[in-house]
Amino acid sequence: MLALAIALVVLTASAAVACPTCKDQLAHDPESMNIARGYAYSIVFMLSMPPLIFGSLCAYFYWEVRKARARPAAAA
Repeated sequence: MLALAIALVVLTASAAVACPTCKDQLAHDPESMNIARGYAYSIVFMLSMPPLIFGSLCAYFYWEVRKARARPAAAA
């Protein structure tokens, strides 16, 4: 089992050649252009998630408050 884990790490090590801050070096290599593009998209997605989640929660609570305020008006 240990040998299988080591073999897996060694075989997939070529895909993890740089961190996102090193992507500029990969951008100059035509063979690594897709990896650099992947880093850029991952940063965009990570930065967009907090506002998306916060905005969705705010919209949900706004909708619930409007529904709660409309209930007494509909009952009367």
